[in-house]
Amino acid sequence: MSRIGKKIINIPSGVQVSVEHTKLVFKNQKITQELETHGRVKILLEGNTLRFEPVGENAQDKAFWGTYGALASNIVTGLDKGFSKVLEVNGVGYKVALGHKVLELSLGFSHPVKYPIPDGVDMVVDKNTITIKGSNKQQIGQIAADIRAFRPPEPYKGKGIKYKDEVIIRKAGKTAKK
Repeated sequence: MSRIGKKIINIPSGVQVSVEHTKLVFKNQKITQELETHGRVKILLEGNTLRFEPVGENAQDKAFWGTYGALASNIVTGLDKGFSKVLEVNGVGYKVALGHKVLELSLGFSHPVKYPIPDGVDMVVDKNTITIKGSNKQQIGQIAADIRAFRPPEPYKGKGIKYKDEVIIRKAGKTAKK
């Protein structure tokens, strides 16, 4: 049995949910998101609760049951509260600046790295931290991973871009011969 699929999703007052055939449409004041289930799960929308049931009894159907439950829960949470990721930039001379729809990173390369900010995503830069906010959990995570990939943290000095809660295991440098 899917523990995630069994969970009932409570819909907050600011979010509206409607079912159109096999598609779920989630709306708040500004944003509309859709989740297409392709008929892989039964959608049960009762008042302010949403839940799913598997179509069959095989392993594939139960996997879809949990997957669509998690995706719908993430959409509801994103429209209600939103998601955020925080990145830290560590290193001498490493700088971050926020332009109009562009994040500009100086990371020790011969040129600044310019990352275009997609629609629906807000970024805040404060000294050496970058906060990425938005309603789509997958998109926020992918943007954070893309930015981190420009200069991943290295284990000797800890220079690079890392997640706020990430722990970099440090290595000892070379030792001189005696």
